[in-house]
Amino acid sequence: MTLRLHDTATRTVRDFQPVTPGRASVYLCGATVQGTPHLGHLRSAICFDILVRWLEASGYQVTYCRNVTDIDDKILRAAAAEDVPWWALAERNLRAFTEAYDAVGCRPPDVQPRATGHIPEMIELIGRLIEDGHAYQAGGDVYFDVRTDPAYGELSGQRLAEMRPAEETPAGETETGAALKRDPHDFVLWKGAKPGEPSWRTPWGPGRPGWHLECSAMSTHYLGSTFDIHGGGIDLIFPHHENERAQSTTAGDRFARYWVHHGLVLLSGRKVSKSEGRVLAAAEALAQVRPQELRYYLGQAHYRSTLEYSRDALDEAVAAYQRIERFIARAQHALVARDGDAPSPLDPPGTAPSATLPISFAAAMDDDLAVPAALAAVHATVHDGNYALSTGNVESIRTSLAQTRAMLRVLGLDPLDPSWRTSDPDDRLHSVVDALVALVLRQRETARARGDYASADSIRDTLEHTGVAVDDTPEGPRWELKR
Repeated sequence: MTLRLHDTATRTVRDFQPVTPGRASVYLCGATVQGTPHLGHLRSAICFDILVRWLEASGYQVTYCRNVTDIDDKILRAAAAEDVPWWALAERNLRAFTEAYDAVGCRPPDVQPRATGHIPEMIELIGRLIEDGHAYQAGGDVYFDVRTDPAYGELSGQRLAEMRPAEETPAGETETGAALKRDPHDFVLWKGAKPGEPSWRTPWGPGRPGWHLECSAMSTHYLGSTFDIHGGGIDLIFPHHENERAQSTTAGDRFARYWVHHGLVLLSGRKVSKSEGRVLAAAEALAQVRPQELRYYLGQAHYRSTLEYSRDALDEAVAAYQRIERFIARAQHALVARDGDAPSPLDPPGTAPSATLPISFAAAMDDDLAVPAALAAVHATVHDGNYALSTGNVESIRTSLAQTRAMLRVLGLDPLDPSWRTSDPDDRLHSVVDALVALVLRQRETARARGDYASADSIRDTLEHTGVAVDDTPEGPRWELKR
């Protein structure tokens, strides 16, 4: 099959045909770092991490660019509220984002440009727009003239006459030349300098860039004037992505061939949003469950669907992931006990178990990244593997284990991936606990051998009470910490 993706611009699911055969370029609108990350940010990163992983698994050489907006009105207001330099607040929050993305196993982007590092490219783009009659100066600001773009509104499916006017900056702050705009729908490309704010010199006076301009300059600088996929949340379609498309195409760039947008995370029916004060912080969620369990939860739904957060739904996802983990642990143990050739938990990062992906899994992923159907293939393979364990069919165990891990590697969920390891660096604590539990289990087996089942059951109950789950397998008892 050929990968097919839903393109917001055409409102259809289209065959993926990259600009350059064998290569794929992906731009994701990343964080605006006025605060720390929340569940919505993690879902966005995970959705596009799965896309990038599938592109790579399909044989594409991927260039993945995820930007950072480190200068805008929200950052300046947040910094003023804390009485810290704007750049210090942006750097602190960017580190929090990076830690959260790493925690849930997201592949780092190939490049992560910051807006403040690409001011020359933004000035050059404004110059092209002014020269071609698509932008103009008003007061100390520079605006894009939406009436010069006949296609304005096509991405979001709106008519210009029915659109709301371009929003001014929040909290009642207006651009210097807002009253001089030719049309209420025109949007700002460059904001004239204001007292106490950072600014850069330009031919149109000192100032700082508008939000929409930043992404156009950064995406084309790294991916070229025409690139494959531009992504973000559905809340960015208008005005942000509509304005990006307008200013880039009128400047002569073909820009993005596919627009891919993911659904939002809702709390009590409303969007998770820092600006609206409705958030579940990433750090809070990661304190409730393990990172791989949170990744399973946020990635299990189709990327275009809305995800309504609830603790019950999170717990169901945790239980589902743990069923997969238990199979992998039992299968690995069985193969080690048999002939010592089970996949190692220390496989080098980036390597995948040698196994052919099930047709049902590949077909689901090619069908607009249908992760729910792909996970159904994972659970079906786990079911087959558990049956093989019950019958002692070693070859079936080996096949099911390899296929399960190969599928999970695509989804970023392989429990044996070294990135999930959080134990003592020297593994000394684990070794001590393993030896102590093994001693207790031998005492239990001795009690069972002499027919003292009451003592054997008491030992097991004590282990369970202390958080050690015991699984009696054909190869002998196994233990793991209860989750």
